[in-house]
Amino acid sequence: MNPIISDDFLLDTEMAKRLYNTYAKALPILDFHNHLSPTEIRHNRTFTNMTEIWLEGDHYKWRAMRACGIEEAYITGDASDKEKFLAWAKVVPQLLGNPLYHWVHLELKRYFDIDLLLSEQTAEEIWILGNEKLQSMTTHSLLKANKVEFLGTTDDPTDVLDDHRYLQESDLACFVAPSFRPDQGLEVNGNQFVSWVERLAIRTNKTITTYTDFMDALDERIDAFDALGCRASDHGLSEMVFEPASEQEVQRIFDKRLNNQPVTLHESKQFKTHTLLRLAGKYQEKNWAMQLHIGPLRNNNTKMFKQLGPDSGFDSIGDRPVAEPLSAFLNQLEQHGQLPKTVLYGLNPRDNYILATMAGNFQSGEQPGKIQFGTAWWFNDHLDGMRDQMQILANVGTLRHFIGMLTDSRSFLSFSRHEYFRRILCNLLGEWSEKGLVPADQALLGEYVSAISYHNAAHYFELVREGANQWT
Repeated sequence: MNPIISDDFLLDTEMAKRLYNTYAKALPILDFHNHLSPTEIRHNRTFTNMTEIWLEGDHYKWRAMRACGIEEAYITGDASDKEKFLAWAKVVPQLLGNPLYHWVHLELKRYFDIDLLLSEQTAEEIWILGNEKLQSMTTHSLLKANKVEFLGTTDDPTDVLDDHRYLQESDLACFVAPSFRPDQGLEVNGNQFVSWVERLAIRTNKTITTYTDFMDALDERIDAFDALGCRASDHGLSEMVFEPASEQEVQRIFDKRLNNQPVTLHESKQFKTHTLLRLAGKYQEKNWAMQLHIGPLRNNNTKMFKQLGPDSGFDSIGDRPVAEPLSAFLNQLEQHGQLPKTVLYGLNPRDNYILATMAGNFQSGEQPGKIQFGTAWWFNDHLDGMRDQMQILANVGTLRHFIGMLTDSRSFLSFSRHEYFRRILCNLLGEWSEKGLVPADQALLGEYVSAISYHNAAHYFELVREGANQWT
């Protein structure tokens, strides 16, 4: 079987090939949003076999395996690691057109120097060759091999952050910084809210009995994150809401919840709106970027949620209205001079033009692209989704100042998705050039490629290298 990952993979024109090889290929990686474990980086984790590094925690693959009729025992159950790998190998040939097919073979080529197509017939050979390569592979070696200069992990305000502190005092060349993800603190009706407030109180050594106490504790954690180089917050929003409330109203809602009294849906939206507005003002003071991930419908399968918990492959795209509440939210912040740099990610592709045009409403002379229409996310980070996102941004905004790709992944092999994105970007620009839609000016197009692949994000998140292992 012939390999599909060639030098010209996804590059259809001569201009695209020149752009990729001259301007994109050698650039380092700034992965400003991911779910990698700082603990695994701190301890320079090694991996025993291909299942550990490839299938562990990867709900993209789990979802595909279920769709192909694989029993749960071979996905998240008690089957052996080799049995799980063999089950995955059986599935891969059934995934033509799914980005997983490309990613699997890109990862085999880049990390294991394996040109074989994964299938039942090649599984044993790939298992042996891959496991041999893993003997010299660690989290640190993977970061170095991929030239990863910055990682923005995803961290709860109640997290200790000792791993980040250790890493920043180490000689690791990659700057690993926390990102502030206070989702549980915004869901006043959530089952975990009260226990989360208790953990926040322990982490800050505060007594939290009022909403003012609550916000003071969150402010303290923002300061702690900032001291460790945090560049962004992150918010997973199943629904964008905007229900204004006074401080007194929110205090009353907070009191009700801590006293185990019912909180209405309207009150929960008031609490989320008011708290997110307060937090956004703090982000603006710190010069952080506020990332809003809008639109997932999570944990659809109650039976499997009870069995496996969240982030197990049972989420999908939601369809709640976004334009009016998002406009009101951003406008409120802008009117009070509290609108931080903001990245808007939409899970429903129906909302792409809404988000791209909404970003244009709140741009500023402070910097190019202050409000970003973020890269294709989750169910959209495939070839068509990435092209569409960039095409829409170019149609109604400014592609030149786009901050580009991130992995949003728990896998240390997912950095190859930056290559995937860069090839798609170069092919898009090369195609426009060949059709006469843009000048056949390699230097001009190359400027776009290098900016979107690396330099725009470095500027946006203010990542300045002061020395070999020193970042500010």
